Amino acid sequence: MINEKMYEYGSKSSVIRELFSYGLERKKVVGEDKVYDFSLGNPSIPAPAEVKQAILELLEEPAEELHGYSPASGDPAVKQELAEAVNRRYGTHFTGDNFYMTVGAAASLNITIQALTNSGDEFIVFAPFFPEYQVWVENAGAVLRICPPNLKDFQMDFAELEKLLNPKTKGIIINSPNNPSGAVYSEETILRLSALLKEKQKEYGTQIYLITDEPYREIVYGGVAVPYVTKYYANTIVCYSYSKSLSLPGERIGYIIVPDEMTESKKVMAAVNGAGRALGYVCAPVLFQKVVAKCTGVTGDISAYERNRELLYNGLTELGYECVQPQGAFYLFVKSPEPDANAFSEKAKKYDVLIVPGDSFGCPGYVRISYCVAEKTIVDAMPAFAKIMEEYRSV
Repeated sequence: MINEKMYEYGSKSSVIRELFSYGLERKKVVGEDKVYDFSLGNPSIPAPAEVKQAILELLEEPAEELHGYSPASGDPAVKQELAEAVNRRYGTHFTGDNFYMTVGAAASLNITIQALTNSGDEFIVFAPFFPEYQVWVENAGAVLRICPPNLKDFQMDFAELEKLLNPKTKGIIINSPNNPSGAVYSEETILRLSALLKEKQKEYGTQIYLITDEPYREIVYGGVAVPYVTKYYANTIVCYSYSKSLSLPGERIGYIIVPDEMTESKKVMAAVNGAGRALGYVCAPVLFQKVVAKCTGVTGDISAYERNRELLYNGLTELGYECVQPQGAFYLFVKSPEPDANAFSEKAKKYDVLIVPGDSFGCPGYVRISYCVAEKTIVDAMPAFAKIMEEYRSV
């Protein structure tokens, strides 16, 4: 017999991927410019010029160095370069030994969860959350607890969080800027969370790990600051990806940071290495390890995302849709005009508008609209969004 859990994961693709695949087929029928696909979080701005320059320079290196294996946890020189870059930016004091290079954020989170989990452990996430968290936590043999959303501003609901915390809590996963709400957890929120977790660790006599998933860290608007969480809470593990900051989702490159301040940090880092080994996530692509080391401090031009955010937010709210203006990332999380967001998504498909129901994000009654698309797609989609709203108002 095959593994039934793996069969279930493989036979049910995510609703995001299903919508994207539907859109590809629909474009063949009605034309590329007649389908308004807001399903996928695929960066639409090009990688910075520095990335191409770095690749060209690296291609001159000896092939055995460029295309060979690095140590399992990553190239030591790369890790040291990244540590120094993070230190310059955030006033931290990491070394390369605090880093484990990974195949993107998915590998970072998978490795981290596997490294920490024992049977019966629980992890907490705040709705709305990236749906794959549930897959990764459950696959590690842990239980996922979902903290209900704070619909006012999508900051943390501490009253609800305190109900979920218990001696079985192994970790909390946070994602800021958030996919799908675009919310950024404020310093006040992080301070309050840190104080609560320190209190609960002392009460339970356990370690509670804060896993911070940070692929959108650089994509923020209006000067909003994203707190660097290791400076507030010692038992923080950083999971980072260059997929969004450098528009390199297909290259799958990122890292894990385990700070020295963490309780038994050396043991935790050894477990991270062990989980990477067990999962086969070793020796991240060497070319792109070296590329990101050459591109420290570089990010893509997010002005296009900022324009799209304003166009979409202003356009939809003028039509009567309700949503909280995002502070970061490139998603708008919109309240469905009817309680069933899946029905709203299906109705939108009639107008070739593809939007993702929020149920799988732990937030029924909302939809995610990804605005990392061409500006023209947003402009051309507005009449369709107007017709959808008219249909609801005519009932």
